[in-house]
Amino acid sequence: MMQKLKIATAQFEHKSDDKNYNLSVIEKLSQKASAKGSDVIAFHECSITGYSFARHLSKEQMLTLAEFIPEGESISKLTEIAKKNDIVILAGLFEKDAGNNLFKAYVCVDKNGLVAKHRKLHPFINPHLKPGDSYCVFEIKGWKCGILICYDNNIIENVRATTLLGADIIFMPHVTMCTPSTRPGAGFIAPELWVNRETDPTSLRLEFDGMKGRAWLMKWLPSRAYDNGIYLVFSNPIGMDDDQLKNGCSMIIDPFGDIIAECRSFENSFETATITPEKLTQAGGYRYLNARRPDLYKNIIGQDHKPEQTVIWLEQEKEK
Repeated sequence: MMQKLKIATAQFEHKSDDKNYNLSVIEKLSQKASAKGSDVIAFHECSITGYSFARHLSKEQMLTLAEFIPEGESISKLTEIAKKNDIVILAGLFEKDAGNNLFKAYVCVDKNGLVAKHRKLHPFINPHLKPGDSYCVFEIKGWKCGILICYDNNIIENVRATTLLGADIIFMPHVTMCTPSTRPGAGFIAPELWVNRETDPTSLRLEFDGMKGRAWLMKWLPSRAYDNGIYLVFSNPIGMDDDQLKNGCSMIIDPFGDIIAECRSFENSFETATITPEKLTQAGGYRYLNARRPDLYKNIIGQDHKPEQTVIWLEQEKEK
């Protein structure tokens, strides 16, 4: 039977291509979260390696940056941190396999080593990344958990499929917001506002919370939890990611679609929420799942379709 679980979602300003530094921050925040009673702490997409700088890297550079999982040094370090602090850690990095294929990966590690790994289904930061081909469901202290990385969550079928595979909690690591889009109000935030955050926090907060940032997130993120009747753990960096500014807002959302914890600091930080199993069946999403009529739409949802990103990747492979 599932018991209460205390989960921390974290945010920090990572350094590009500096695993030692990023792992040192992961260690500090994990220590603090454990000291406050957290069972689990989740970090953002590519929190170990850095993210946006990878758009400039060749395949050879990506292979140097990426690691084998679970044999790589970063998994060993995460395991050491987890064991020392008796906490489950989720973090992201680039992965390579024996065939020199590259993936965007997110791992769950406990004191005994690797628990689970998800390869991003819809990668796009670097043209040499191959899309993952499966969903990931695993257990943390009796709770069924899933992982979907950033853009994976914008395709709503991925969230529903992970839920139908049994997930009560979906970890959703991101590096998102504060970038141009056709969406009204979107765009970059001036790095100068981050530099001046101590003397002018108001201007920065207005940008972070407006349509470039949090207000856009609120258009869709809570609905993923509400529609599926799940707990959602969203983690996102704060500060500069290469030449782009990110606004954090790491949060935990319950099956009612309510935010029960959120990072609001400009500092490296985490916030914690205690989740309980009762909400899983009390929320509307539980009823909606049981009311489904797959006889009406299984042939519609499952019809042949070539995803745009997969088509692009296949074309790039043919050109090599």
